[in-house]
Amino acid sequence: MDDTLIGKVALVTGGGRGIGAATAVRLAQAGADVALTYRDDKDRAEDVADGIRRAGRRPMAVRADSADPAAVIAAVDRAATDLGRLDILVNNAGAFLLGPVEELGLDAFELTVAVNVRAPFVASQAAIRHMAAGGRIINIGSNMAERTVFPGFALYAMSKTALTGLTKALGRELGPRAITVNLINPGPTDTALNPADGPNAETINGLTALGHYARPDDIAAAVAFLAGPGGRYITGATVNVDGGFTI
Repeated sequence: MDDTLIGKVALVTGGGRGIGAATAVRLAQAGADVALTYRDDKDRAEDVADGIRRAGRRPMAVRADSADPAAVIAAVDRAATDLGRLDILVNNAGAFLLGPVEELGLDAFELTVAVNVRAPFVASQAAIRHMAAGGRIINIGSNMAERTVFPGFALYAMSKTALTGLTKALGRELGPRAITVNLINPGPTDTALNPADGPNAETINGLTALGHYARPDDIAAAVAFLAGPGGRYITGATVNVDGGFTI
């Protein structure tokens, strides 16, 4: 545990599981009070809130479907109001719809873009109304935005690639306000959606330089660095936390 984020308030979207859950707890361990959004699983979200509480910080779990822009904005505003401020936004919630491109219907397209592109935009837009100088926006993308080695990822990769443009443009626009905006592209990470002992794990491990999956804590550590004092002069950057998947 450290105290680099004492006095700060963070919001992690999709913070009820996987990378989002690890990030919420890691930011709390660094001293931040942390709000998180979840869509369905209240019990898992409450477990994460308990982890934040055990770190000695104030938690808040807010049910919000990231496909609903009004719900996203309301969650941002509620976090800032109930926790007293907002310093860090982690746009982590994601839709992961795969399949042959000719079989992906417009419903899949609309949902993917709503969650992976529109939600980070509207959450950032809402957050900066509350952020003072020193604010941080950290987008969670995907290694598939830079190296797509499997078929079926056209829609997902497209949506995550959009975060590169959003990150760079917001970094430029918000720089004069001393708010940084950065993108983390995780590589293969051991989560329920992509377990390290899954059927494709051996192939995926062979595509990384380090030869193994990340733990969610590995991604969370990078988020905590960018959110803390060490990240104050980094903006508009893409950080690949991918075990060398893209090299």
